[in-house]
Amino acid sequence: MAVTVGGHDGCARYTYRLRLSSAACAGLLAEWDRCRWVWNQCVATSRAAHQARLECGPARLDKLLTGWRAEHEWLAGGASVPQQQIIRDFARSRTKALRDIKARLPLKRRAGMPRFKKKDLARPSLNYSRRGFRLKDGRLHLAGGIVLTVVWSRQLPADPSSVRVYLDSLGHWYCSFVVAARVEPLPATGRVIGIDWGVAQVATTTSDDHDLVHAGHGRKAAERLARYQRMMARRKPRPGQPASQGYRTARRQAAQAHRKVARQRQDAARKWAKKVVRDHDVLAVEDFRPRFLAKTSMARKAADAAIGAAKAGLVTMARKHGRDVRLVHPAHTTMDCARCGARTKHALPLSERTYTCTTCGALSPRDKNSARVMLVRAGLAPAGADRVRPDRPPDSRAA
Repeated sequence: MAVTVGGHDGCARYTYRLRLSSAACAGLLAEWDRCRWVWNQCVATSRAAHQARLECGPARLDKLLTGWRAEHEWLAGGASVPQQQIIRDFARSRTKALRDIKARLPLKRRAGMPRFKKKDLARPSLNYSRRGFRLKDGRLHLAGGIVLTVVWSRQLPADPSSVRVYLDSLGHWYCSFVVAARVEPLPATGRVIGIDWGVAQVATTTSDDHDLVHAGHGRKAAERLARYQRMMARRKPRPGQPASQGYRTARRQAAQAHRKVARQRQDAARKWAKKVVRDHDVLAVEDFRPRFLAKTSMARKAADAAIGAAKAGLVTMARKHGRDVRLVHPAHTTMDCARCGARTKHALPLSERTYTCTTCGALSPRDKNSARVMLVRAGLAPAGADRVRPDRPPDSRAA
């Protein structure tokens, strides 16, 4: 069971494994076929409306759905709730893409326009609002008469407002409930911490006891993954031909290895985040965006470090326990001195791991200095940072 706390809408997701009968599995797949057809119709309608310069909002699509259900008996045979929800998902995705285009963001940063969902590639995912499901006797009853058995590893803290039922890469079904997030405050400690992200060491902090080392879970599993991928390559079916049993077995083994690595990273990040949040009241965290590392020579090691997942887990854990999180802009954090505030004239190369200030003579490990800079910019001046230049206000924003 996984718990994820939302940062803006005050909601949390509780995810549980599902046990399905053959009838329930067939019912979910049939519902997904209908929802996928509705999504593809929305894509086609949106493209036609764009060429004709017509509006294509959720209200118009809802009216079209009514007509589609009246025209196609097989579509009306399914529940209307997941079909309406997939229209909402389509409208949200389209609005985000149009907003990025209007803002003239670079292509690599834009959200792509919604595309057609292919039968063999799109993974089933069904969303139900409160009127589309209910919990009775520990079982999940969905609109359309589908009854699912939930593996309750933990009780829900409140009544859920929605649920998402989806299929993962291993063929396992899960349900994810949305409930109102509850803050579980921890005792005050009076301590603050600055956190700097990196690749050689995932997180370097102002406290030596709270650094997050690079465990290298992906590197340890690389040999096993490569063997499964070679097996898949040898057994790859020809276009239009069904996959062999050997290919499906190798694909499943590769998916299992990927899932194990992902869970190892998630487990390590959560345990570290819990320790940091338990021992500190205020967290000054570098607002690092690791996407650009995918185009560098450190791409594989950076992906194995999972900096983004560790950062998200830390922010989520801090909000869950009522801690103060301050995201600090990462610009020039490796060039500033945490003691006097002076900035070097040139950026330090990655091979130089020791920061030496030419103004005050401070000498410290490069990442440790950056972690102290996080505190200074967040307005949490550590010991020895009393001589920060007054013309440089802290560059931070509250989470």
